[in-house]
Amino acid sequence: MTVRIMRMALAGRKIGFFQPDITQKLTERIDYLKHRIAAWENRIWRYTERSTRFNQNRPFHRDQKRLYTSSERPMVTATGPAPNWADTVVFWRDLWSESVNHNESPWTEFVAS
Repeated sequence: MTVRIMRMALAGRKIGFFQPDITQKLTERIDYLKHRIAAWENRIWRYTERSTRFNQNRPFHRDQKRLYTSSERPMVTATGPAPNWADTVVFWRDLWSESVNHNESPWTEFVAS
C-alpha cells in the first residue's frame, strides 16, 4: 500500500524508486503536496466564510424583523424538580461567608492609581 501511495504522489514525475537521491525528491514532493493541500484548505475556508456571510446578509436585506425574530433563541427551561429552598440558602450562605485572601500584588496598586 505504501508503494502504491508513493507512486500516486510521484505520478507524472520522472522519478524512479531506485535513484540515489530518491529521499530528497520524495521529501520535496511531499512538501509540495502539503502546500497544495493547505492552499485548498484555505480556499475552502474562505468559501465557507463567504457563503455564511452571504446567507446571513440576504435575509437581513429582505426582512430584518423576521431575521431578528428567527435568530432569537427560545427560553430554555430546566426540567426536573426544583432544588430544595433550604439547601440553596445553606449553599449560598456557606459560599459567601468564607473569607477570601486576594493576591495583593504590587501591579494591582499601579493599575488602581
